[in-house]
Amino acid sequence: MSKDNSQSSTSQELNETVSSALETVLREGAQKMLQEAIEAEVDDFINFYKDRRDPNGRRLAVRNGYMPERDLLTSMGPVKITQPRVDDRKLRKTVDSEFTSAILPKYMRRVASIDNLVPALYLKGISTQDFPTALSAILGEKAKGLSSSTVVRLKERWEEEYRTRLKRDLSEKKYAYIWVDGIYFNVRLKKKSPCFLVVIGADIEGNKELLAVHNGLRESEMSWHEVLLDLKNRGLSTEPSLAIGDGALGFWAALNKVFPGTRQQRCWVHKTANLLDKLPKKMHGQAKSVIHEMYFAPDKKTALTAYDKFIELYNAKYPKATACLEKDFDQLFTFYDFPAIHWQHIRTTNPIESTFATVRLRTKKPRDAVR
Repeated sequence: MSKDNSQSSTSQELNETVSSALETVLREGAQKMLQEAIEAEVDDFINFYKDRRDPNGRRLAVRNGYMPERDLLTSMGPVKITQPRVDDRKLRKTVDSEFTSAILPKYMRRVASIDNLVPALYLKGISTQDFPTALSAILGEKAKGLSSSTVVRLKERWEEEYRTRLKRDLSEKKYAYIWVDGIYFNVRLKKKSPCFLVVIGADIEGNKELLAVHNGLRESEMSWHEVLLDLKNRGLSTEPSLAIGDGALGFWAALNKVFPGTRQQRCWVHKTANLLDKLPKKMHGQAKSVIHEMYFAPDKKTALTAYDKFIELYNAKYPKATACLEKDFDQLFTFYDFPAIHWQHIRTTNPIESTFATVRLRTKKPRDAVR
């Protein structure tokens, strides 16, 4: 082995030793602080009721040793905790109070941030059987409690939360904008990929919320009509000011029936793709530049000037491209009638695309596995 390689190997071993020592110190420090916190919590409870005594003068709430030591899984790996035990049986007969640790509930085996880590990894494409390996790399080899069966149970809980959320009452809500799109997944490997009809709303304070996720086979008027009627039946009586979506005719036909007063905005990302599809590839660069002039313009007047420019440039030789642009003229520039600070958010369906990008990654994992 050369001198340089020897020095590099020694340096790497030193870094690993320092890193391991640092992690140990952090874990031991966290364990000590947590132990002190739960001890103080017990002392506070007992001191609060120190004057409560039985006829023989004995306190009604006292310490009673410790529970068996257990591992608590944290973001720094597992830490060992010994929780004090409190005997408050006599106290409970006189007052409506009993000791319950707010820091470390009785059956807690892992902190909430670990449960939050699971859906994040799941959506990033980690399969159920790969979780133990992935979590060991993050939390250490001794990390326990998150086996594949645990992940399955968590998925069942997420599904229940999902069903509850999509039935919540909307009678007190007012949405300025809604984004809609049909999201297709190929995970089932069928001729017809399942389509999920998605609606995201932004309330008058700017908070985005997932309003609907309905599964179907296609973006038909009937399917979208069912989705919008469901929102109305859940109490959404105030029509959104603006709906943003692609050119799927099914949604717009349904919108006109359920929320006829809602204005319409076609997604510029979808429109750009449609326009370029009708032009030779060698012209895509120039055409895209003119398209950007339309929806990145500082005002509507400038945008319409760019629109006229596109028609003039391509109408003679590429009438299909200009016809594609002209057919949605009334709905392409609506966003300019709303506050300029909102333009970048309401001219495309990006809020849906970005939200479901990780879901597509998650579905790609099992699809690739069967190839």
